Amino acid sequence: MLSSIHPLGERVRGNKWIVTAGWYVAGSTAAGAMTGAVLGAVGAPVASRLSATAALVAVATICALAVAGDVAAARVPALHPPGWRRQVNEDLLGRYRGWFYGAGFGFQLGLGIVTIVTTFTLYAYLLIAGLSGSVAGGAVVGAAFGLGRATPLLLAAGVRRADDLRRLHRRLQTAAAPMRHLSLAVLTITALAAVAVR
Repeated sequence: MLSSIHPLGERVRGNKWIVTAGWYVAGSTAAGAMTGAVLGAVGAPVASRLSATAALVAVATICALAVAGDVAAARVPALHPPGWRRQVNEDLLGRYRGWFYGAGFGFQLGLGIVTIVTTFTLYAYLLIAGLSGSVAGGAVVGAAFGLGRATPLLLAAGVRRADDLRRLHRRLQTAAAPMRHLSLAVLTITALAAVAVR
C-alpha cells in the first residue's frame, strides 16, 4: 500500500492523504479488533478449561512454533506460511474517495488472513487472541495487531515527489531483514517470558 497511498498519489487523485491514511488506520484497527473479539469468543470454552500455567505454556509454544516456522521459511521458501495469495484491489483507487478505499484496504489488511500471509506470526496472533478467552481480551489483542499492521503506511507521510517515494522504498527494502529479526526476537522474548512467569 505504500506504493499507492501516499501524499503525492492522493493529491493527484484529488484526495487528502491524512484523511485516507486516517481511515486506513481506523479500518485496520477495527478489523483486527473484530477478528480478535470473534476468536476470543470462540476460544472461551477452551481457555476457560486451561489453568494459568497451561495458558502460559500454550502461548510460549505458539510463539516458539511461529519462530521455527519463520526461520524455516527464510531458509526454504517453499515452506512459506499457508494462506491466500491475493492483494487488495488497487483498481478502486481511481474509482472511489480516499476515505472509502482507505477504510476498505485497511479493513482487509487488519483481518490478516484475506491478503498475502508472509509470516507465521499472523497465526500466532490468531491463536493467542483465541486463548485470551474473552471478547474483550481478543478485541484488545486484535486491535493491537490491526494498528501495528497499519502503521507502516504512516512512513509515507513525507512523500511529496517521485524521488521521495523511491527513497522510501529503498529504506523499506533495507529495513526488511532487521524487521524480520525484530519480529523473531519479540516472539522469542514473549515465549521466554511466558515460561518464566508460569
